[in-house]
Amino acid sequence: MSQPSLSRILPQVIEAILHVLSTRYNSYPFTADEQERVKAEFVRSFNFPGVIGAVDCTHIALRAPSVDEHAYVNRKNFHSLNVQIICDTRMQLLNVCSKWPGSTHDSFILHHSRVGLHLEAGESGDGWLLAEELRYNLAHGRTRSVVEHTIGLKGRWRCLDASGGKLLYKPEKVTRIILACGVLHNITLRHGIGMDVELEWTPKSLLTHHPMKHLPRLMQ
Repeated sequence: MSQPSLSRILPQVIEAILHVLSTRYNSYPFTADEQERVKAEFVRSFNFPGVIGAVDCTHIALRAPSVDEHAYVNRKNFHSLNVQIICDTRMQLLNVCSKWPGSTHDSFILHHSRVGLHLEAGESGDGWLLAEELRYNLAHGRTRSVVEHTIGLKGRWRCLDASGGKLLYKPEKVTRIILACGVLHNITLRHGIGMDVELEWTPKSLLTHHPMKHLPRLMQ
């Protein structure tokens, strides 16, 4: 397929994925019953109670936009979106927030995301999102490693992997592409479709530079 043809049909495919499949395959556990299922999985897998998701951020490279270009330059000095993901023990994506420029602090993204606002308001039940802080213990690190493994899975979608180049679209379109890839990721996991790439990931601390000390219900 030629590049012009691909570019012409891509928006329709993305919108179909997001409008038809998103709620079915990508849903944060806001209800008590949903949260109890996720908590039970974290206890069963890691013996860590009260966790309703593991959270981290990752950078997706894109072409320098013409508007507010400087805001998209991240701490590693390339243009990106800083994408927050929340996952469960099975590496299923529970929530993806992909609209923020690369210079945005991880803590700011969580604080202003739909999930973060629900947690602050106490509207999401009695549970914790698990992020990492250097002072925390080994059990915490083992439990939270699931989100870093999940981020490593972006290697399956080469358009999201910086080693494969950068997305040559405006930030608004890149945001939609990221969300669509998140839905497809969950579909592959639910249907047992294996990986064809080797995963390489390096543990990092979400809170090393910007501790989220003022966010209620966030386990640090």
